[in-house]
Amino acid sequence: MLLLALDTATPAVTVALHDGTDVIASSSQVDARRHGELLLPAVDRVLTEARLRLDAVTGIVAGIGPGPYTGLRVGLMTADTFGLALGVPVHGVCTLDGLAYAADLEQPFVVATDARRKEVYWARYADSRTRLTDPAVDRPADIAEQVAGLPAVGAGALLYPDTFPKAHEPEHVSAAALASLAAERLAAGEELPAPRPLYLRRPDAQVPKNYKVVTPK
Repeated sequence: MLLLALDTATPAVTVALHDGTDVIASSSQVDARRHGELLLPAVDRVLTEARLRLDAVTGIVAGIGPGPYTGLRVGLMTADTFGLALGVPVHGVCTLDGLAYAADLEQPFVVATDARRKEVYWARYADSRTRLTDPAVDRPADIAEQVAGLPAVGAGALLYPDTFPKAHEPEHVSAAALASLAAERLAAGEELPAPRPLYLRRPDAQVPKNYKVVTPK
């Protein structure tokens, strides 16, 4: 097994290689405006570090969000393209699950990432491997009662200490955690879902209402 994992659902552009036992190379850069520019060089960097070629990869792991439309689609389209070119399966893993796995907590907690518009993408977990609720997007104040008293991880939790007073790192997802989680699930015989994006809301850019359609005479 050689899994190439990547995620662009948060401001982090993160890539990792996992050989079925351990992460053998990884790269993460935080820049919310340069996903498309940074992703492929990061893939090249981890392959070079591992002294492997892309055609050695046996599977792709893609973070499926939730996340902003523009950033998320960069990673998913890249993952699909690699899968088609190499003829290997592409596995989807929830980005929040990757953060939860990296938190390594054996108690109930919350993962929350920054959804902008003064909202967070979030879910509750029983432990680092067990999600209790579907990913959702809400204003922090609206979920305060549901998360009261629980530890929290992720950039969204760190942004809103009034709602998440027990917030701590990791701030952003790492492809190393995604790859390790995917490898663990695959080894257990679990079938991972196809990489379908979790957008949860419409993109910021929308077609204006009542616009004029100009056609040549």
